Amino acid sequence: MNTTSLRKWTGWFFIAGAVLVNIPYTLLIMNFDYPDILRQPAGEILTRFQAGGASLIYTWLAFAWVGLPLLFGIALLEKAVAQENSTLLKAATVPGVIGAITQMVGLLRWVFVVPILARTFTDPAASAATKDAVLVAFQVIHQYGGVVMGEHLGQAFTILWMALVSLAMFKSSIFKPWLGWFGLATSVIYALAQTELLATVIPNFFVVSIAGLLGSILWLVWMIIMGVFLLRSK
Repeated sequence: MNTTSLRKWTGWFFIAGAVLVNIPYTLLIMNFDYPDILRQPAGEILTRFQAGGASLIYTWLAFAWVGLPLLFGIALLEKAVAQENSTLLKAATVPGVIGAITQMVGLLRWVFVVPILARTFTDPAASAATKDAVLVAFQVIHQYGGVVMGEHLGQAFTILWMALVSLAMFKSSIFKPWLGWFGLATSVIYALAQTELLATVIPNFFVVSIAGLLGSILWLVWMIIMGVFLLRSK
């Protein structure tokens, strides 16, 4: 595959991944009241999840795997713009791949772990002790798989990747400097979402509640624009 074809494939991967991820996300908002449901008591989350049935599990499965094009785009970006010979782009690849994979792993807990807990918790034959044990197990899995893996490590490595790529854009012949500034500003906003994670373990920790939603939206927009630049480059 020549450089032009590789660059176009990489551009399409970024655009497709950023667009596709919104489909299951929208379905989760409609059918599971996501992400507001995560602020509810564990018992209510498990009950709502069980009521969602197999379709809800399939939606979470799709949410995890539609990020695969983004993983391909992140892995191929440095090769697609190899003529830039940027040390920053080379350094960005590893944290970018780690960020994408850890976010996928975090989401997959809703496919292979939570359904078992939800089914056990809502079983009419389950004793009070069993239900209490399930609630504790869910909170541990949710905190580790969601907060630690998906949100902290996943977002942190993704933010690092975005910042490094944005810095490389200032000396790029393919991207414009304004896209680099856009990426750096988005990195700062997205990083502030970590305050919400720290608030889960530190009482009264200051939280920038809008940072997570705004940062993720701007991140997706930034990748779409980057994909367009790759498609239009010669």
